[in-house]
Amino acid sequence: MGIFSFKGGVKPASHKAESTVLPIAEAPLVARYVVPLHQSIGGTPRPCVAVGDAVLRGQRIGEADGWISAAVHAPTSGTVVAIEDAPMPHPSGLPAPAVVIEADGRDACIEHRPVDPAALGPDGVRAYLQQSGVVGLGGAVFPSHAKLSVGKAGALDELVINGAECEPYITCDDLLMRERAEGIVAGITLFRDLLKPKRVLIGIEDNKPEAIAAMRAAVAKAGEDFAVVAVPTRYPTGGAKELIRVLTGKEVPAAQRSTDQGVQCFNVATAYTAWRAVAFGEPVTSRLVTVTGNVATARNWEVRIGTPIAEVMALAAPKADTDGVVMGGPMMGVMLPDTAAPVIKATNCLIAHSPALFPPKPAEMPCIRCGECARACPHQLQPFELYWWSRAKNFGKAQEYELFDCIECGCCNFVCPSRIPLVSYFRFAKSEIWAREKEKNAAEAAKARFEFKQLRDEREKAEKAEKLAKAAARQAEKAAAEKAAGTTTASGPATPPASGVAAPAPAASDPDAAKKAAIAAALERARAQRANVAPRNTDDLSPARQAEIAAIDARREAIQTTPPPVAGGNGGDAPVDAEAAKKAAIAAAMARARAQRAAVQPRNTDNLTPAQQAAVAAIDQRRESAGLAGPTVAAEVSPPAAPGAEPPTSS
Repeated sequence: MGIFSFKGGVKPASHKAESTVLPIAEAPLVARYVVPLHQSIGGTPRPCVAVGDAVLRGQRIGEADGWISAAVHAPTSGTVVAIEDAPMPHPSGLPAPAVVIEADGRDACIEHRPVDPAALGPDGVRAYLQQSGVVGLGGAVFPSHAKLSVGKAGALDELVINGAECEPYITCDDLLMRERAEGIVAGITLFRDLLKPKRVLIGIEDNKPEAIAAMRAAVAKAGEDFAVVAVPTRYPTGGAKELIRVLTGKEVPAAQRSTDQGVQCFNVATAYTAWRAVAFGEPVTSRLVTVTGNVATARNWEVRIGTPIAEVMALAAPKADTDGVVMGGPMMGVMLPDTAAPVIKATNCLIAHSPALFPPKPAEMPCIRCGECARACPHQLQPFELYWWSRAKNFGKAQEYELFDCIECGCCNFVCPSRIPLVSYFRFAKSEIWAREKEKNAAEAAKARFEFKQLRDEREKAEKAEKLAKAAARQAEKAAAEKAAGTTTASGPATPPASGVAAPAPAASDPDAAKKAAIAAALERARAQRANVAPRNTDDLSPARQAEIAAIDARREAIQTTPPPVAGGNGGDAPVDAEAAKKAAIAAAMARARAQRAAVQPRNTDNLTPAQQAAVAAIDQRRESAGLAGPTVAAEVSPPAAPGAEPPTSS
């Protein structure tokens, strides 16, 4: 069949031969395993064991959290000694939740129960693979069961199996295809039955002739019509979009998935683990890891998930000048800050780093805009523009140049004559954008909560006001009914209406009746509260102060007992004399003033001359004749007489 090509790419030294000399070996057990709960894209699995529980190899210790998630299993038998945060194999070195298992050395397994895919059906097989922890082992660790759902795309045209393994130093897929090709083909058959594509294409780089031969022999033995295609060796052919382009000629746009173009892609190791899960009932508890670099013995090891990386590196006997460990390849891998971190499902290669093997890069120089990075980019981006905008922290502009289409393959770093770490700038820009987006989402969520709280408070206020209005309306109706009943009693029994004549409808209630009744009830409550308050500090009052208090009480009593005037009459009662109430208030105020003046003791009157005493006496006489002295205190505080009542007699 014909093959296609993609733009860009580079051809770095492969360094693969060193680790393909020896066959796959199984790594020995260690004393303690640290199994991270979050090992795939999607939700973090929930621990389903507790500290002190005894577990077996293959026992589920983490339940999948949602559809885009996969379960986690114990790598050996032992006891759960902790569920805590532990260092992760990540450049940040930040801890994450993990289950720590103390191995008992027996390596006892759960009972393996193979399943029949035909009996389970497609949905049952997908659920089974999710519970078995099957994820993409090519590096992306996307839950495989989710990719086995065609969804909106309908039928697929091609199922692509990725065996390219283009990055230098990594040979785990190469050895897997050489030694376990039949299992891979069985897994591909399982995927083919679930997705029902028109054809299956297995892409392997032409620098792996042994793997190509083994896969072709396995396909022929299985009697399948899968096409094993040797593709040119060029980095990054192993990228999903690049391999799809090479094998099918289809371009997958940035905003779309490969299934939108009728193509789905899986790694060979993913197909193999899926077959082991279905045919043997084995969940994912180990994976192949290439251990190479500055070591005495480079080799591929079958390593249990959760094994400390330092223990794995010790198997290869690192040389004395080793100064670190790189997880992944030299193009896309990361230097680990702590080798106590465990092997996870994404760990496909561990490279012993040394200055002799990876010489330090020269100092970064200014960009000369040569355009080599743009020519090498397999996604046809403009890395030099992304570099300028990322360095300037103008992240909006960086996104305009399709920052998130960058797969961080490192081709631009590899060809840059100024030795600029371009991918580091792109990762920085992405992380900043994600952080700002997270803050924005948090702020929007807080705003939504605040607005909902305001809406709830307003609703509660409206409901409370409605309840009060209904209660006031009931009180008003009750008062009106009582008044009507009293009027009927006073005027005699009502004459019943003549037979056949409808009774008159009751008059419509006053629209302000409810409001007036509520105000009247509130005033009544306030009066009751004031009446219940006992006066304070009234034991040692002077006669003048007592007279003032008595006047205030009298005035209040007069106001409270005087009914308000009613326009046009009040139903036959005598009209209220408002002028009399006003006069009574004025008289009470004058009495209070006289009492205050009488209580004031004259000052500086001890040593007056006879002439001064005569002048004072004359002033007092004039004031008394003018009526300013007033009656006694008892008379001052007497309440005003009601209209038509007899005036009180003085003693």
